[in-house]
Amino acid sequence: MQPRRIRALAGAIRRSPLLIAFALGSLLVGLTPWLGVASTGPGGRGPTPRPVPGALEQQAAKVSPHHGVAPANAMEPTAPVLARTGWTATASDEETVGESGRAANVLDGDAGTIWHSRWSGTPAPLPHSITVDMHRTAVVSALVYQPRTGGANGRVGEYSVSVSADGRNWGSPVATGTLADDAGAKTLGFAPQGARFVRLTAVTEAGNRGPWSSAAEINLLGDPGTPAATVDLPRTGWTATASDEETGRENGRAANVLDGDAATIWHSRWSGTPAPLPHSITIDMHRRAAVSALVYQPRRDVANGRVGAYTITVSTDGTHFGEPVATGTWRDDDTVKTATFTRAAKGRYVRLTVTREAGNRGPWTSAAEIRLSGPAKPATHGTWSRITGFPLVPVATAVLPGDKLLAWSAYAVDRFGGSNGYTQTAILDLKTGKVTQRRVDDTGHDMFCPGIAMLADGRVLVTGGSNAEKASIYDPATDTWSATTDMNIARGYQSMTLLSTGEAFVLGGSWSGAAGDKAGEVWSPDTRTWRKLPGVPAAPALTADPAGAYRADNHMWLYATSGGKVLQLGPSKQMNWIATGGNGSITSAGTRADSQDAMTGNAVAYDIGKLLTLGGSPAYEKSPATRRAYTVSIDGDQVRSARTGDMDNARAFGNSVVMPDGKVAVFGGQAYPVPFSDATSVLTPELWDPVTGRFTPLASMAIPRNYHSVANLLPDGRIFSGGGGLCGDCATNHADGSVFTPPYLLNADGSPKPRPVITGGVPPRAAAGTSLTVRTGGPVASFVLMRAAAATHSTDNDQRRVPLASTAAAPGTYTVSVPADKGVVLPGTYMLFALDAQGVPSIARFITVS
Repeated sequence: MQPRRIRALAGAIRRSPLLIAFALGSLLVGLTPWLGVASTGPGGRGPTPRPVPGALEQQAAKVSPHHGVAPANAMEPTAPVLARTGWTATASDEETVGESGRAANVLDGDAGTIWHSRWSGTPAPLPHSITVDMHRTAVVSALVYQPRTGGANGRVGEYSVSVSADGRNWGSPVATGTLADDAGAKTLGFAPQGARFVRLTAVTEAGNRGPWSSAAEINLLGDPGTPAATVDLPRTGWTATASDEETGRENGRAANVLDGDAATIWHSRWSGTPAPLPHSITIDMHRRAAVSALVYQPRRDVANGRVGAYTITVSTDGTHFGEPVATGTWRDDDTVKTATFTRAAKGRYVRLTVTREAGNRGPWTSAAEIRLSGPAKPATHGTWSRITGFPLVPVATAVLPGDKLLAWSAYAVDRFGGSNGYTQTAILDLKTGKVTQRRVDDTGHDMFCPGIAMLADGRVLVTGGSNAEKASIYDPATDTWSATTDMNIARGYQSMTLLSTGEAFVLGGSWSGAAGDKAGEVWSPDTRTWRKLPGVPAAPALTADPAGAYRADNHMWLYATSGGKVLQLGPSKQMNWIATGGNGSITSAGTRADSQDAMTGNAVAYDIGKLLTLGGSPAYEKSPATRRAYTVSIDGDQVRSARTGDMDNARAFGNSVVMPDGKVAVFGGQAYPVPFSDATSVLTPELWDPVTGRFTPLASMAIPRNYHSVANLLPDGRIFSGGGGLCGDCATNHADGSVFTPPYLLNADGSPKPRPVITGGVPPRAAAGTSLTVRTGGPVASFVLMRAAAATHSTDNDQRRVPLASTAAAPGTYTVSVPADKGVVLPGTYMLFALDAQGVPSIARFITVS
């Protein structure tokens, strides 16, 4: 039988009864109130009535009519659960008098037995730590912490994770963060690395109930195929050969794995007499290079030929291949796989040898794409910080003065649904790395899937979503949330931007609310009311999504200009000018060059009147993403679009950030967008240079960032990237983030470059059109304003880079001019950066321009 004609069986049928039970349990958890008891004593033995729900307790919600269930491959972690045979556990202290709370209980497979810090007599003070010794070195990428099930006492709140090769030298933590105060298992991820010892340190108790720590079970995850500090090697000039290939009944040539098209494949010979396993494919880079990992993308159309058991070898001459640098078995699904080498190997040829088909369907092997990764260079590719854990999945984020990052999810920390009237929020202190959390009930607003606009006075306006008509405001000056007037039209997945008038404009949003045209409306900061714009229907801005308006008016790209006007430049290929005065109007601005619709792509304003659009796909989900990028330039009412260089990776659900030097970094996304899935994840960020129009690769990420992920420019010139998931008890919830240090901040050895310093002359507020006398610690070449921005669902309409005219008034003193046109410098909070002649930015000073 021809393998092209054999269709894969449904994943659920192949799964074990245990996994089916797990999935059913996940569904029940999503629909059933959390149950539990508090304890009367430190050991948690006596039940008492359940207290009023705390800030982070998850509660039942009506099932949302939106989205399907998470795909089957979202229920399993990409990284394997390491076998615990022979492991031991020790703790800083343990309770052995009032209960059996020994450290060894976290490895016994029984969630009913726990490790508990010493509580009888004089309790051992926090912090407490528990250390797992695997008695062998293995690649580790996460610690899975299961809180006790019999009570809340001792749930870990603030934590750190450290690893060691010898149990004596630990170094800096590989992960830090804060956990939600609930009974769900927590996966604490970090960059994969070899270790023998892994230590969890509890710094606080999640509910501040006392100086206690506890754990029911601890597991460790192995290599997920995301090696730390690597970068994709350029494939220009590479060739591929195979032990055999199908050329009779299909184009299954080896060269297809290097063509950048996942729809073309290499396939072992199957017509006539199939070639028996093993099969091999060899990449010839035509030059020697250090290689750290091989990335394998399975074919997407059917399951036949997926690689199961494999070995990888390297050669300098194509004849003599050494001992394997990687061996293993990949699971039978369509996710992109990476084999991390045990050591970086120098060579010209890299050979993947396949000894078993993943599903044992026959003697076949196939591959859509193959990439190779090498060690990253800090000054070229940047570096990543440790993983910071959040008590929620950061689906939406906003940068705040005082070096804070506001994040929120939905009514629950890891799932959404219904219209519950409250939202889980968290704030990351960028100076200390500490995360605080709060459940916001005051506004009666579940802010999942919202529109966001940064207001002229620095507050954050959040609209719609699960509570589709609501609007709420966060004030960073007082750290308070308040309600404002409901919108006229209930919305979810709408887009917003501040206008040059200081009002806020919203359009689209058919994800929630009654069906119908989601026309524009405007919020006034003076009256705190919404004004309808009947002349701005959403219809001209729709994509041709097969799901109709429900998907076609989502996540619009909006760029505000002078006189209260807005350019809607995507994701529809049709662009439109929008006027917001009176009843409003919408008129064509032409098409975006030869671009197709690009839903869940994004647009970034990298200069005055200049934007870059990146990626996306014709439909919201389950349609191939594009690698294309376009520039859109505005000159008065004229809009010009042109295709710039392509990304090396097709992306939808990615996030893009403009940096102070005008370059744009793009993170994450999927080649084939599927909500809640980590399949076809793009783990290599890319950097676009407006001078050359080209993209170059950056250091690979340790964790996929796809649907429901975010990215934000920070005041120190680095970039936060985090989130993804929000699908309940699934393995693709990523309640964490990491900070990327771009190349412009690093020397070749990874040490920080000297940076300009702004020493004074930046007032907290300034009017548009005024001049500032800015003092610096030395000579600088330029100044730039970067608008404090908010991101959700791949969209950040608040991003804006405004280069400033400046002249040297005296050594270390500059006259810096703020543009007078509020269509150029929208009212609001900005980060003022000084840059030296090499484009190295200072740490920013916040300033509100009005």
